[in-house]
Amino acid sequence: MTTVESPPAPPAAIRPRVVARTGLYAVLAANAAAVAVFFFQAGFAGSNALILLGRLAGLYGALLMAFQLLLVARLPWLDRRIGMDRLTSWHRRVGFGLVWTLMTHAVFITFGYAQLSSMGPVDEFVELATTIEGVLRAVVALVLIMTVGAVSARFARRRLAYETWHFIHLYTYLAVLLAFTHQVTVGTTFTTSPAATAYWWGLWGVALGSVFLGRVALPLWRNLRHQLRVSAVVPESDNVVSIYVTGRDLDQLPARAGQFFLWRFLTNDRWWQANPFSLSAAPDGRSLRLTAKTAGNGTAALRHIPVGTRVFAEGPYGAFTTLHRTRPDTLLIAGGVGITPIRALLEELHGHAVLIYRVATDSDAVLYGELLELAAAKGAELHLVTGPATPDKLGAQAIAQLVPDVGDRDVFVCGPPGMTGAVLRTLGELGVPKQQIHFERFSLAG
Repeated sequence: MTTVESPPAPPAAIRPRVVARTGLYAVLAANAAAVAVFFFQAGFAGSNALILLGRLAGLYGALLMAFQLLLVARLPWLDRRIGMDRLTSWHRRVGFGLVWTLMTHAVFITFGYAQLSSMGPVDEFVELATTIEGVLRAVVALVLIMTVGAVSARFARRRLAYETWHFIHLYTYLAVLLAFTHQVTVGTTFTTSPAATAYWWGLWGVALGSVFLGRVALPLWRNLRHQLRVSAVVPESDNVVSIYVTGRDLDQLPARAGQFFLWRFLTNDRWWQANPFSLSAAPDGRSLRLTAKTAGNGTAALRHIPVGTRVFAEGPYGAFTTLHRTRPDTLLIAGGVGITPIRALLEELHGHAVLIYRVATDSDAVLYGELLELAAAKGAELHLVTGPATPDKLGAQAIAQLVPDVGDRDVFVCGPPGMTGAVLRTLGELGVPKQQIHFERFSLAG
């Protein structure tokens, strides 16, 4: 077994997540200020207060739309520092803000022009949509965005299969195209000056270019370069399987312990399915390993994938890595198959580590033999905690007994959502600083 030790993070260093988050806020604030400047430069001639407010809402709606694209572009620099789960959560919140902003734009513009023409709002809306070039495209874009917003609400999201939700979500790109052509056609702020025109073209170019780079160009380039294939399929238990993947120049693939890929196994019946699975071993430059619980029909078929099958992998993704360490010692807490990124982290960690592995029964402890061997090699403490969900065996008292110096350690947590939430609350009770707590919810799995 090859172990990879990570150097301890310098205690005085500014945390990477803080740098990235501050950078995103600064970019958004600078663009919001630029939009306001170009809005005032366009002037207010021939408009009333409702039209002006509607135009301003439309401009900020366009800015939010571009910012949304940046959040889900899967740019490596942002993803490694913030994490796909947090970026996706921000994207969702911005999306609901976008819906309300664009609705405000449509309502204020309609009522504003109705006030000038003395027509009713409905008649004015029909007049605008049928006589002014680009307005009908904006209406279609608004309907698409509202539809995507509706299916993204929690009550609807729980009732839709991930593939269905994802397919509907793709219409956002059509909405972006329609909204952009509307802005180019009728947006007075777009053409008010060469600087304004250059700004808006540049903003949309960066946003759409980021999506193309992060979600199309980079995955295609990496897969063409590395030529990934399945080299072994190893059942770990009745419902858990490990898949080993090899390829070319894997030492040049920027993957770290704790990260995950979106895996597509290019067989006739699975090529269209992409599943997010974490690396269950630290990358060693020669192979990658994922370990999955076969919970449904799709994942159950993993144990039957032929050796030699081509693999298309998107990633690596995630900020659940040692890049964010702040302390020399570590506490790792895993539940169920959430042990996979934790096991990889243990292999890479430098310093003293304690691993608490929570399962229902001993037979549910995936990769436990490897964990024993790895803990012995690293000088780490391994605690297997078994039993029913209640009473809580990872409560404040239990963790404090197992790890008395928990407040002086970085804590990495991965497991089912219920367990993760409970452990995070417990760590808060124990007074562990938030900057020392690291987790990802892996909500992409749906």
